[in-house]
Amino acid sequence: GAPRAPRAPEDLEEGYIRVIRDVLPSVVQVQAGEDLGSGIVYDDRGHIVTNAHVVGDQKSFRVTTAQSGQPLTARLVSSFPEQDLAVIKLERMPDGLRPATFGDSAEVQVGQIVLAMGSPLGLSSSVTQGIVSATGRTVSETSETGGTGATIPNMIQTSAAINPGNSGGALVDLDGEVVGIPTLAASDPGLNGSAAAGIGFAIPSSMVRTVADQIIEDGRVTHTGRAALDITGRTVVDRNSRAVGVAIVEVIGGGAAADAGLRAGDVIIRLGTRPITTITSLTETLATMKPGEKVTVAYRRGGDDRTVRVTLGEQ
Repeated sequence: GAPRAPRAPEDLEEGYIRVIRDVLPSVVQVQAGEDLGSGIVYDDRGHIVTNAHVVGDQKSFRVTTAQSGQPLTARLVSSFPEQDLAVIKLERMPDGLRPATFGDSAEVQVGQIVLAMGSPLGLSSSVTQGIVSATGRTVSETSETGGTGATIPNMIQTSAAINPGNSGGALVDLDGEVVGIPTLAASDPGLNGSAAAGIGFAIPSSMVRTVADQIIEDGRVTHTGRAALDITGRTVVDRNSRAVGVAIVEVIGGGAAADAGLRAGDVIIRLGTRPITTITSLTETLATMKPGEKVTVAYRRGGDDRTVRVTLGEQ
């Protein structure tokens, strides 16, 4: 189609106001014990999606909506720390509370304007604005930032400020569709786990839907869609304390590595085209692959370098 004319500032401002007016009522505050975070109303049955690190190990929550002065009670349906997502359910769905619309995160373009919206009552600054800076980022959460330690693929990077009030809330495009869930716990891998201004991350809406739909249907996540080698491993360091590979500690019987003939003591040094030096690099590389994919694994056994084709399993 013809290129869209740039929006006049007044039009853009009206767009922001309209989107906030439409979406913010679907964003709620979730109180888990002493901790506060945000959540998004997912459907008209009272399901709310939020970060796993917001719910922690709590089973019961107080949820405050923009409409209701009184906190509502919600219970945990299931938490999936591997993607830092959880679903909780209101005991009753109050009148006027409506679900947010989830967009297709695969359609998100770098440069697109997005708003990060958080709990209407937790913090006054509950809406921030920025652009999509990158897509497809694989990001590890650290426990220092309150995360679950998950490595999450396909994250959306945004310049919109992510703060404790909008973590677990909604990253929304100017059509008013949720394209991701901002998560404060994810920080740029290049910054040694410290959050930086202008670098925020959101879990893409497609992943949110996949996880939430399974939890709502089956009470838990049944298919992660995440590749696995089916091993436990540890990082190996050389004499100079440099990380040089991942030693297999245990091979899970009947799993991908076992089927390929890998065994405990083998040191994995490459997966596909990516060098493997640490357990984190192995996790991050697997996060970019799919279950059932065939990859070449380079490894050391004794003094020998060998390769083997492995059909990846599912986490």
